[in-house]
Amino acid sequence: MPCTYVVSVATGTQGRSGTDNYIFVTLVGSEGCSRKIRLDKPQHDDFERGSVDSYPVGTQENLGEITLVKLEKKKHLTQDDWYCRYVSVRTPGGDGVEFPCYRWLVGDKEVVLRDGRAHLPQDDETTLVKEHRQKELEMRRKAYRWMQWQPGFPMSIDAKRHQDLPRDIQFDSEKGVDFVLNYRKAIQNLFLNHFMHMFKSSWTDFADFKKIFLKIKSTASEYVMQHWKEDLIFSHQFMNGCNPVLIQKIGKIPDKFPVTNEMVAGSLERDLTLEQEVKAGNIYMVDYEVLDGIKANGTDPRTPQYMTAPICLLYKNTQNEILPIAIQLGQTPGEDNPIFLPTDGEYDWLLAKIWVRSSDFQHHQTITHLLRTHLISEMFAVAMFRQLPAVHPVFKLLIPHVRFTIAINTKAREQLICERGLFDKANATGGGAHVALIQKTMKTLTFRSLCFPDMMKARGVDSEQELPCYFYRDDGYKVWEATRSFVSDVINIYYSGDEKVRGDEEIQAFIKDVCDYGMKDFKHSGFPRSLQSREELIEYLTVIVFTASAQHAAVNFGQYKIAPV
Repeated sequence: MPCTYVVSVATGTQGRSGTDNYIFVTLVGSEGCSRKIRLDKPQHDDFERGSVDSYPVGTQENLGEITLVKLEKKKHLTQDDWYCRYVSVRTPGGDGVEFPCYRWLVGDKEVVLRDGRAHLPQDDETTLVKEHRQKELEMRRKAYRWMQWQPGFPMSIDAKRHQDLPRDIQFDSEKGVDFVLNYRKAIQNLFLNHFMHMFKSSWTDFADFKKIFLKIKSTASEYVMQHWKEDLIFSHQFMNGCNPVLIQKIGKIPDKFPVTNEMVAGSLERDLTLEQEVKAGNIYMVDYEVLDGIKANGTDPRTPQYMTAPICLLYKNTQNEILPIAIQLGQTPGEDNPIFLPTDGEYDWLLAKIWVRSSDFQHHQTITHLLRTHLISEMFAVAMFRQLPAVHPVFKLLIPHVRFTIAINTKAREQLICERGLFDKANATGGGAHVALIQKTMKTLTFRSLCFPDMMKARGVDSEQELPCYFYRDDGYKVWEATRSFVSDVINIYYSGDEKVRGDEEIQAFIKDVCDYGMKDFKHSGFPRSLQSREELIEYLTVIVFTASAQHAAVNFGQYKIAPV
């Protein structure tokens, strides 16, 4: 008996999403399939940007449950790309089924879509959908290949330029993420062109800083300009600035930092010795040991740059405020590496703090931000695209969090951290120092260090009572638990028990790909090679989502403005 289906096609809204090419559709059902039908309407502009176009599709008999939708794009006049959001099908009985696409059709291309419901591989019953699943992964593995950008780095995507990436993960507009272009625009918009000569030589006056803030004004920036020299705001940054991941409680003063009670007695408030304050849990430390031995950027002989690997001792006073009480600018004590104290001359102490803040910037940009959020998230994303088809529930869970990670990292390798990139022009860790720093850090990076609760406990800063006003920690715990709860709810829908996790060959291949390829040179890292339970899967996915979203937000967006004390 003849039947009529209604097929609706939604075109994307980004960039040049529409197309003038021919679009064909084939419906595949459990009882048969339709003929290939060209979708168009007389005197109608089909597939315009942002449109939803509907078309009747007639068949000689009922197709049963619609399992797949085949879309095909053919050249008409000129070739252009088309971004399809989704295809929906209304059956003769009035039921609606949606088939997500969210991908570009480039050239003469066919895509085959499954409906939007998520399915584990072991739950697929027909040969047709099993083969579709396998073909999608085969094509993905050809498009998403592993590459090691530098020796000693986690693996990344095999693409030298943004335009070499698969079209589906490229930015809609390259101009929006052009680091060089945005840098120039920022300088122009802030009317800083006539100050740029200041960056080509050493500054001689603290007043020079104020000139930069002529057009960069906010309540926070004005507060900072008034109070940046103060010890309280200096130490506040270790807990709530851009790099709040290094402060640690110590159980003893390390030998390499020979601070004595006599040196700091004037800063202690409890009538206790330094050793007693340590035992009482009131002494904290920030140690930039990882910077030791890293050669500073020497690409421009006109502007020599310098780096140091300082250690800063912090004290929790009777008002529960954290204050700096001693700074050593190198890792090896000696006459040429003195310990600076708040009782020293005003500018000696201020310059010591400036050196610490400079080191904190280098650590933040290269390790905390670039490595531990961007590069690690890209590694997870590449493995996801290679091993999880779009119908897998974990793919649907992860894709919103890593959608543009590979694109922004590729653009960074193209313009920012490459040879003669912006890092070389602006950072002391440019000129290859950032590469050496990541290589050094990767030797000790572990999977457990990406788990937020483990990170807090390892540094002894997990207690709000012992260390109040550590808002990064307090908010981080809440976001971690919210993320874990959400991931748990999703996983428990699709995995009825631990045996479902063990029997999911795709999720096991994903985990194995990260371990064997993404982290192939780092056997010490403790990245699992397989997962045996729902709890292990929940934690693993929470790490990915948290790293790519919450952790990145915490260490990235704070660069725009500082939170006042």
